[in-house]
Amino acid sequence: MALLPFTSAAILLLLCIPFVCALPPLNCTSTPTLDVTGSPSSSRTRTLWDIIWSCAATLFACTWTAIHPNIPGMDEGRMTIFFRRLFIMVLALIAPELMVTWATIQFLSALDTFKAFNAKFYPACGDNPDIGRSTATLLDEFTESDGKSSSHSSAPHGAGRNPREWTTMHGFFVWMGGFMLYCDNKPRVALTPTELMDFIENEYVDIPHIVEADIEGRSKGDALSKGVAILQLGWFILQLVARYIQHLPVTLLEIDTLAVVCLSCIACCLWWKKPKDVRRPYPVHWNKNKAEAFQDLSFTYEEVNAEFSLDRWHHYLLVLIYPLRGLMGTAVAISPYAVRARRIPSLGGYNNDDRHDPNHVITLFLGCFCAVIYGGLHCLGWHYLFQWHTDQVLWRVASIVMASASVPLLLIFGGAILFRAPHDSWAVRFAVVTTAFIYIAARVTLIVLLVSSLRSLPHGVYDTVAWTTFVPHI
Repeated sequence: MALLPFTSAAILLLLCIPFVCALPPLNCTSTPTLDVTGSPSSSRTRTLWDIIWSCAATLFACTWTAIHPNIPGMDEGRMTIFFRRLFIMVLALIAPELMVTWATIQFLSALDTFKAFNAKFYPACGDNPDIGRSTATLLDEFTESDGKSSSHSSAPHGAGRNPREWTTMHGFFVWMGGFMLYCDNKPRVALTPTELMDFIENEYVDIPHIVEADIEGRSKGDALSKGVAILQLGWFILQLVARYIQHLPVTLLEIDTLAVVCLSCIACCLWWKKPKDVRRPYPVHWNKNKAEAFQDLSFTYEEVNAEFSLDRWHHYLLVLIYPLRGLMGTAVAISPYAVRARRIPSLGGYNNDDRHDPNHVITLFLGCFCAVIYGGLHCLGWHYLFQWHTDQVLWRVASIVMASASVPLLLIFGGAILFRAPHDSWAVRFAVVTTAFIYIAARVTLIVLLVSSLRSLPHGVYDTVAWTTFVPHI
């Protein structure tokens, strides 16, 4: 609570920056070619604050609202959870294509998990050829089965249960730390899907009887809240399309917001079946008759990664870039904080056992494709009327760099996957760090340019869309 005054002051300062940047230079003697007054002459107008507020609301909808974090630690406070989510939101604003890769690898891991669970414990489902159908068909069937699954919540294991009891939502739930192992009524550790299935098979724990309705009851998000966010995104895109049709200029801030929106829509669709803002995992109790076997077991989420020991100088580098590696789906970093909190890594939640499997290949290609889209959308500002020609050149170069920066990563990781080379080799690490540094430099350049552009906006940018022109009339 002591951080609230500082947080409020920081937010107020950030809100004042655009207004300060919008002021004209004090010692400007040249005749301005851009509209720096912020007072358009048309009766249908908008203000600088309207532009900033529209972009801010859209960015909030597609980052804070669209992001589906993993389950936090049971003893973690609200402020800890808030700042962790704020950190993920900042990452989404800086590199939204990494949100797509993170959502992709989680979605594919969830699909594989629920298929493996049904195949192992419900053989009728494993032998069903329909299990290999398209993802869209699976999602449609699982949505329709939500109302039917509640009738099986109390059915005993192996008797009269729906063979499709586990769905994509169950796959997401277990990967986000949804099943907590209890021993002597005390929480011990969050289980991975492999650990959960092995323990059930060896009768160390009972099969968890939880259906989609129960998981949805733990989730704070529903179709209505997600629909409101999508409506906000759709309205923003509709305004930009209308301005293009009526030959009205847009700001660089709106172009950047459009790029973030497009990638956030992809991530939101991939996370559609993932529970949101779940605060408590489902308890799985250890069988008291198997107490002797418990002493010899080791758990995945109780082993801290070696780089967090900071014994060598390159460990500092790995810890620094571990958020990027986690979002890219190349490494799940288990920190000491996650172990103490008995939770899964906040940027994990996916299968990372085999980095050469098809899931990582699909994630790699989709992430690179989204990076090209993200940089390409910034090229919409190619002919933007900057105050200085140098700014225009910087914007063009930075946009091209962002669109093409994924090509080296695609070649590097594609070669590592093809030749089954280790992803942690020095060549791969150097290439990733170099590419990430170039990409971050280009991204920071765009942010500085779009903020400084608010000081002098083109003529007509304050004019609003004349919606009546789209209505047929005689």
